[in-house]
Amino acid sequence: MPKPSILIVDDSAVIRKALSKTLDTLGARVTQAVDGADGLAKARAGRYDLVISDVDMPNMTGFELCEQIKQDQDIRSTPVLILSSRDKDEDIERGFRVGADGYLTKSGGQDEFLTSVREFLDRQDIIRNRKVLVVDDSAYVRAAVGEALEKSGFHVAQAENGRQALDRLLAGEVPDLVVSDLDMPVMDGVQLCKALRADGGLKNIPLLIMSSTDDRAVIRRMFQLGAAAYLIKPFNMEQMVHTAEKLLSDHFRNLLLEKERLRQEHALMLGSITSLIQALEARDVYTRGHSEAVAEIAVGMGRVMGFAPDELEMLEIAARLHDLGKIGIPDAILLKPGKLTVKEYETIKAHPTIGAEILRPIPSMAPLIPAVLSHHERIDGTGYPHGLKGKDIPLWARIIAVGDIYHALTSNRPYRDPMPEERVLEIINDAKVGHLCPDCVAAFLKFLEA
Repeated sequence: MPKPSILIVDDSAVIRKALSKTLDTLGARVTQAVDGADGLAKARAGRYDLVISDVDMPNMTGFELCEQIKQDQDIRSTPVLILSSRDKDEDIERGFRVGADGYLTKSGGQDEFLTSVREFLDRQDIIRNRKVLVVDDSAYVRAAVGEALEKSGFHVAQAENGRQALDRLLAGEVPDLVVSDLDMPVMDGVQLCKALRADGGLKNIPLLIMSSTDDRAVIRRMFQLGAAAYLIKPFNMEQMVHTAEKLLSDHFRNLLLEKERLRQEHALMLGSITSLIQALEARDVYTRGHSEAVAEIAVGMGRVMGFAPDELEMLEIAARLHDLGKIGIPDAILLKPGKLTVKEYETIKAHPTIGAEILRPIPSMAPLIPAVLSHHERIDGTGYPHGLKGKDIPLWARIIAVGDIYHALTSNRPYRDPMPEERVLEIINDAKVGHLCPDCVAAFLKFLEA
């Protein structure tokens, strides 16, 4: 989340300063207003993640400020936290009645204040730019539910029945949440729920069912079919908005946890494979650091070619792993100082396939396998293992092939000394006729010039 923007409204300069200092611990950008009228003007002039307001102020009270904010179409989704020395039940009730999202007393202490502020900011982060599709055959219900959600900051789309909703979803208009009636013509909520759960791209969208049916068997069936929540009509709109926020909060929290789990799994797996590469290169002092050097060249070429950061990261991993299959080649062949026999060369040529087979059982490595498998293919079709030609060779493999040859020719080998760079560049430039990809060679030369 970017730095939150918070507006503090209080007629006490001492309190404004103290609150600003406290909010510094959250990295917030704080704007101060001296009373309710000043606060309303600043709320309308800027965009804030939270307004924190006192009640008793000249020109305009905090209650009046909150009411004005919640009635303004442009800023009504901004949460308002009232922070006041008034602690009577009638004052707190009045605060919520004018639309306050929270009410704290100034005697509550810094910890309670910071906890509440964090909750409001987390809520804003969850619902910011989130899309909700409201599905109901009643135009009145669609309008009322849509207005309540929009007032809380959601973007709302509408559909008159399940069929219309599903058509929009399948056309690519995928929301973060679907709020659907149960009894509708053409396609009802049950059929819509089944259709969502049967589609791989839509099955994870939370579905909130709203219905006048309070039959426990129906409710249980909807939960069994995959509904995330069930509200019985008529319901309070605040209850519906709170439920929507809770569903999205839980949904995105689960997504973040799953993403973190996959990241840790990926890091652990990559660490294990990196250890294999290090073990491989430790067998031969002449090739030590080769995979790392090829990866550095490949990433440099990828930047020249305009790759996005995610693709550069994957390309780097593929380049580091390109010779993984050599771990299955016997030392007598891999480390032989002299010329290989035909049979020995055929054994060496198996290393791309071996590397691909090592990676194949790991789902997250699937995008890397074509690069590992094809980095010895040649543009003219005379490479191995499959004799691919031209652009049938995966781009990452064509990139790695250039880095592989450059580093191999400029490094010590048991059977020869490193070649001068000038000669190596001549060889690479000549090789773009039948061996190397001309576009990749051009990117490589541009990378060297940078």
